[in-house]
Amino acid sequence: MTPAAVREAVGNGHEVLVEKDGGIRIGLSDEDYRQAGAKIIDTAEEIYASAEMIVKVKEPQPHECELLREGQVLFAYLHLAPDPDLTQALLASGCVGIAYETVTSPRGGLPLLAPMSEVAGRMSVQAGAHCLELRQGGAGVLLGGVPGVPAAEVVVLGGGVVGVNAARMAMGLGANVTVLDKSQTRLAELDALYGPHLKTIYSNDETVEEYISKADLVIGAVLIPGAMAPKLVKRSDLAKMKDGAVVVDVAIDQGGCFETSRPTTHREPTYVVDGVVHYCVANMPGAVARTSTFALNNATMPFTMALANKGYRAALAEDPYLLEGLNIYTGRVTNKAVADDLKLPYTPAAEVIRG
Repeated sequence: MTPAAVREAVGNGHEVLVEKDGGIRIGLSDEDYRQAGAKIIDTAEEIYASAEMIVKVKEPQPHECELLREGQVLFAYLHLAPDPDLTQALLASGCVGIAYETVTSPRGGLPLLAPMSEVAGRMSVQAGAHCLELRQGGAGVLLGGVPGVPAAEVVVLGGGVVGVNAARMAMGLGANVTVLDKSQTRLAELDALYGPHLKTIYSNDETVEEYISKADLVIGAVLIPGAMAPKLVKRSDLAKMKDGAVVVDVAIDQGGCFETSRPTTHREPTYVVDGVVHYCVANMPGAVARTSTFALNNATMPFTMALANKGYRAALAEDPYLLEGLNIYTGRVTNKAVADDLKLPYTPAAEVIRG
């Protein structure tokens, strides 16, 4: 939470506890938070022990899961489908886990995932451009080319929020960009927006194989809300790609859409499989944490305040779109996609809230 978000919560009569130096790396001092009305607490352990609701960004780490208690509300990104260990830890804690990434909107969007998807989509191109440099293991290709030398071929798998932002950035740098998607409606929308500057192709096994074989940079931007990402690019497909080509798997937080993807870190972001550089950093927006924090707060604040002002049960009961965010409820899985992927019993969210 930013100081502005803290001020709003305090103004609504709530007590906000902020960990000491929690925002210092992005220029938000403890004094900024004190002036907004927060209480500065020395350790995360103390906050978990006393707070009724934990508001954070990244999914809880193993030591944090041990701090959660029964009935405590956790409002954060969870990404449970590819992480059975985290799911089991949250079930064992008895907490109420509300996932940013599965909260929906009346128009069918994912309003709390969208800001980070915008950031990750834009970052994917600058990360991919860097990885294409020889020193990083890439083929030594400049995305935009220069006069007399062709621009790079960029292929984006998925035309959602990540894909559109990636395509915009790549086109802005002068690359030749193709977006593949299974939705004819979405392809038509992209064609209407960008015209001949953006190629739009219907996605199937044949077109994926064809276009990645010509690509210098492939960006994985597919998403099934709450569920594991589909594996669109198989290990055998890498043999068809250029040596020194780069793949950036933005879907890695949901398991990745390349069969050869495995999570990496900002410290060690890449590895090479069959001559293809893989950039699979989980939580990509963490690299630009100041931008990401303010963007996320803009989206989460109405939901955070609804949960705080009304209590989680009333807030979830009154808002079916927020209710879609309920993934874990005191030892039960309440998101069907998560339950299906992890082969766990499923209890509908509406049922536990009515109960």
